[in-house]
Amino acid sequence: MAGRRAIDKLAPPAPHRRALLLRLCAALAAPLAPHAPLHAQTLFTSEPAAPGPVAVLFPDLPDPVRKVFTDIIGGIEEQMRQRVQAWPLAPAHDPVDLGAALKRQGVRVVIALGRQGLKAAETLDPGLGLVVSGISSLPERDRHTGICLSPDPALLFARLRSLAPGVRRVIVVYNPQHNDWLLRLARDAARLHGVELAPLEAPDLAAAARLYQNAFAAADNRRDAIWLPTDATTVDETTILPLVLREAWNRALPVFSSSFLHVRKGALFALYPNNIELGRNLGNLATAVMAGEPPPRGLLPLRDVYAALNLRTASHLGIAAGPAVQRGFQFLYPEP
Repeated sequence: MAGRRAIDKLAPPAPHRRALLLRLCAALAAPLAPHAPLHAQTLFTSEPAAPGPVAVLFPDLPDPVRKVFTDIIGGIEEQMRQRVQAWPLAPAHDPVDLGAALKRQGVRVVIALGRQGLKAAETLDPGLGLVVSGISSLPERDRHTGICLSPDPALLFARLRSLAPGVRRVIVVYNPQHNDWLLRLARDAARLHGVELAPLEAPDLAAAARLYQNAFAAADNRRDAIWLPTDATTVDETTILPLVLREAWNRALPVFSSSFLHVRKGALFALYPNNIELGRNLGNLATAVMAGEPPPRGLLPLRDVYAALNLRTASHLGIAAGPAVQRGFQFLYPEP
């Protein structure tokens, strides 16, 4: 309230200052010149920054998505202890102009965020180092170095066992074209945490719906849980997700997810990116690439995570989520 009262007390600018203010607003509202690099700091201030050897390509989107990218960039800069060139990409950017501009700026490594960032990076000089993030999966994930947005199954299963230690089997419906690599990791993680993984392959939406119906019919809510990976085929937001969450609620079956938004809709818990820490680890990868060190090939699963918990679902499942449990989560729904 103090801030609001202070704002209310501000007097309108004097006429000579009003003109200056209007010119300043017009300058701030002017569109960016094509391929003009920004720095994480200059997304919020006019302070100029000296060009560095690392460029970050990301889609030019408004908040709140833009905030995700600026947080990642902030983490990169903190880890590398230098400013990076931040390049928001318009949908119709010219790849030739972009490549020429990066060359003029002395860029040696590109960090591509999102599919648009990756698509732009793949048109550039192949001699540039490349680190990828901001995507959930890639059909040819071994071609690139980076960190995807799919949480490490080992972290998901550890969290599941801490909340519901009676669970002995995890059912997951997935499209192998998108997530075969993730299921390979999940099999090892399941053995590590003493659970059986029951993977069900679904090449399309209709197959996914049938497999979920069969899985619910055979599931035992005393020992089974359902994992919703990041998969546009098998976790379709308009058809599959409402079906799964409704049936899981009716059968008191735990559902956990790789998407923060699913917790608001009824999933028991989810893991989601800690964007600043993700940026720091991308900075480590970029540093290794610049130093000529062989980075790990392929996209790594996300380990820089926050956790979200649905308290209503936990209560419905008979899970005691008291203060000690709640302290292990960064987001609680509904707020206690």
